[in-house]
Amino acid sequence: MEIVLYNYFRSSASYRVRIALNLKQLDYEYRPVHLTRAGGEQFAPEFRTLNPQSLVPVLEHRGKRLTQSLAILEYLEDVWPEPALLPKAAAERARVRALALAVACEIHPLNNLRVLHYLSGTVGAPTAVKDDWYRHWVTLGLEALERELGDGARTAEFCHGSAPTIADCCLIPQLFNARRFACDLSSYPTLLAIEQHCLALPAFRDAAPERQPDAE
Repeated sequence: MEIVLYNYFRSSASYRVRIALNLKQLDYEYRPVHLTRAGGEQFAPEFRTLNPQSLVPVLEHRGKRLTQSLAILEYLEDVWPEPALLPKAAAERARVRALALAVACEIHPLNNLRVLHYLSGTVGAPTAVKDDWYRHWVTLGLEALERELGDGARTAEFCHGSAPTIADCCLIPQLFNARRFACDLSSYPTLLAIEQHCLALPAFRDAAPERQPDAE
């Protein structure tokens, strides 16, 4: 198959890319990389040749190997520009990128698997402390997004307007992860309304972790 995606069903970064591939109606080969089995398959030498960072996702296309989910989303947008996941106008594109980065660079890095394992393993934090850490940073990030999107005239059914963008590709996986850690989302009506519109689309539903071949 022309496109190969190395990913893990519950990885929010992988989830973002699956959504984008589905929105652009691109077929791809799904290659699972289990992040917790046998110490983490991402640390195996054969995977490290694909990505020295030992992170998913990795996307291969015609001999090119791509890492980092937002870079992959931009690549998909450049190579397959329709349907567009970024607006045309520069200021509008900047807003969408900022919303996506608010999730991918401000919320997610503080609560991804590596950080949580470090807290519980190296630091020795009890589970309750680790979970409080997660909820603290997720709450700060989602509160800011709720204010930004709730007050934004350019917010509509989706994060930006009436069609999904890379911002929605990032938001939906983050909400999924927040629920896994029992975060109370009732204070984010705008985010939940956007989520409802997203999940009405097959592209988002089919990318959900529980629908992936490696789901447990």
